[in-house]
Formats: sequence, C-alpha cells, structure tokens
Amino acid sequence: MTDSTDGFVPPDLTIDPARLRADLEAVNRIGTLDGVPGINRVSFSAADMAGRRWLMRRLEDAGLTARMDAVGNVFGRWEVGVGPAVLAGSHLDTVPQGGPLDGTLGVCAALEAVRAMKDAGLTPARPVEVVATADEEGRFGGMLGSQAICGEVGPDWIARAVDAAGVGLADTLRGCGLDPDVSVARDPAGIAAFLELHVEQGPVLERGGAAVGVVDAVSGVFNWSVTLTGEANHSGTTPMDMRRDAFRGLAEFGAAIGDIVGGVGGPETRLTVGRVALGPNFPHSIAGTAAFSLIGRDVDEAVMRDLAAACRREIGRAGARHGLRVEIAEQGWLPPTRLDPAVTERLASLAAAADAAATVMSSGAGHDAQTFARHVPAGLIFVPSVGGLSHAPGEWTEWPDVACGATLLARAIACYGLSSADS
Repeated sequence: MTDSTDGFVPPDLTIDPARLRADLEAVNRIGTLDGVPGINRVSFSAADMAGRRWLMRRLEDAGLTARMDAVGNVFGRWEVGVGPAVLAGSHLDTVPQGGPLDGTLGVCAALEAVRAMKDAGLTPARPVEVVATADEEGRFGGMLGSQAICGEVGPDWIARAVDAAGVGLADTLRGCGLDPDVSVARDPAGIAAFLELHVEQGPVLERGGAAVGVVDAVSGVFNWSVTLTGEANHSGTTPMDMRRDAFRGLAEFGAAIGDIVGGVGGPETRLTVGRVALGPNFPHSIAGTAAFSLIGRDVDEAVMRDLAAACRREIGRAGARHGLRVEIAEQGWLPPTRLDPAVTERLASLAAAADAAATVMSSGAGHDAQTFARHVPAGLIFVPSVGGLSHAPGEWTEWPDVACGATLLARAIACYGLSSADS
C-alpha cells in the first residue's frame, strides 16, 4: 500500500461506474412498491430502516467498521492513520414517491470513493468515514441526523419534535429500536472535513451545459404548519357575507405571495405552500379548517426574517378579514450557510484538473453539508438534474455526469484523506 502526505492526489484515481450503478439500483429496490411511483423510503419507515441495514452490510463488505447511532445515522469507518476523520456522504431517506438519486447518490458515491482508494492502493493519513444521515428530508422539521451529529439538536429537541400528522419523533425512534434519550453529538475537533455529492435538483447546470457544480452557499429554510379555523356550514344556505370560510383565507394569503416576495424578497427567495388539507373537504360544505405547510428560503438570513414577518402579517390579515382563528406552528428554522471558501476553491481546482470546469453556485435546497459547514470545513458538489426535476419519480442525472461527479468526490476525499493528519 502507498503512504502519502502533503495532499498528493493521484491524477488517475477513478471510480468504477458499474459498481456504483449496481449499488444505486440495489438500494432503490428497497422502497420500490408495486403500484406506487418512485422511491418510498420515508424517514424511519420500514423501508428506510431496511435501506440503512443494507448500507451497513455494504460498508462491511468494503472492509469498513459499520455502526448505527441512537438516532439512525449510519457510519462506515476506515480506521487508518491518525487525527480527525474525513466524513463524506449524504442521506438515504426520501420524500414520498421520491427520485432514485436525491441523497442516495451521495452515500453510494462516498462508499465507491473508499473502494476506489483501496483499489488504487492508497492508505489515508487520517481516518475516512462514509456517512448516511437520518431524516434529512425533514419529516420532523429539521435535518435530524446532521444536526444531531453536530450537536445542534439533542434529546430535549427530540422529545418535542412531531411530524405533520402529530406523530412524535421520540416514540418513532423507540419503535425503530433507537434511543431518543442518548446524545450522538461528536466533537468537531474530530472531523477534518465533510464532503457531499448531490443532484442539483434544479435547472442551472443543465441549462449552462456544465458537468458539475461547486456550491458556495446554501439557502436557509423556515418550515411552518399553519391552520386557519372558521366554521363549517352548508354551502347553499349560508350567505357569502356570513361565512367564516377557511379556504378563502388560505386563497387570500396564497394570492399575496407574489407581493410578499416582490416587497421583501430577492432573486434567491423561495416561498411555497406545498401541502393543503381542508375540512370537512366535502363539495357542499364550507371549509371550516384549512391546514397548510409554508416553506420559505433565502441565502440571506435578514431576508428570511423579513419574509417570515411579512408572511405572518398577511396570514393574520387574511384570517381577520374572514373571521378565522390563526395558528402557526414553527417547525423548523435552518439559517443560510456559506460553505468553507478554501474547500470550495479546492473542489473547483480538482474539477479543473480533471477538465471538468465547475460552475460555482448557490443551492436553494438544504443539504447536510449546510449543517456541517456551521462547525467544520465542508464542501458540496452538484451534478446536473435532467429537466431540473427532483423529489419526483422522474428525477434523473445522466450516467456520464454521475461518473464525473463521483470521480470528483473520490479525488476530494483522497485529497483531504491523504493530507497529513496534523496539517
């Protein structure tokens, strides 16, 4: 085996695309359901846990020490060298009817990077860990896995967290054989860097014809569950001016979204009502309740706060005009994050050395790298999403682009792993 220091990266370090593809196809058979589109590994479902167990077996097959922590994060550690470890990975959980690559690509590519280093006869100067985080998709209002690793959330937060259906996170963890009362926080001094590969989930790279993107900033996210409560009544006998129609309150707020963004937002602002439930939800009944999700995003936290304040005002106004009680449950607030400039520059340089000029860009979607970047050096690589589509069964990235991004990740892991542990 070759011992290397001083950041040397062999220019011919490559992955095995067929092996990576086989892993992706194998794990995506878990969560593929007859008659249901897409991949369904919703956080802490039976399929999600089965995917984590599958990964642990694959990590062990690669000669790594595999473990799952008390909140479901999976680690595969290559116990070599000394000093803080290089962590690389993403997540395996999906949204309902999600795509085959979101998160999953980053986990499988990190594993493939380790195998590629072993195939090339390289021994890192520091430990390397493949990571699959828990509940990155935010079923319980945050990015549980990476936030727990970084000490941003712990047992107290877990005890309070519930999903949109009111199911408690603590009980969910216990039902999966995990332990909500145990802190899994790691000392940041033990992590040299965190690296992540992810599909872009947007159209920028494809539109520009770029093979890879290197992310320098990730939007923050606020996540609300809003309930407007009026009075259900007969749709034929209740005069229009005597109604307390929860749907009209929702519709009025929805119509105001454009003005909110135009007034306090910017080019990176996103504001979305994504889930709506009306009650009693019957054609001849006035809606007595309207419950909906509201997600706001921006790369500037001051803009996010202005956006949240404006949304609160407009929801309140719509409620008052229609005689509705307004309840806003703030399920999560993730601040925007600037990724480490030195890591961003290193990734762009590695891409250029491989004749794959990278587009430096921001991310409108949240990622685990965003959490880690608040505590340790972190970098995020994007590959193009065909049609800009993600969180849907049609999500796809062409295989040459997958191979390009995975090779860049492997060389980045090698670059940080082969550097002397005290550098």
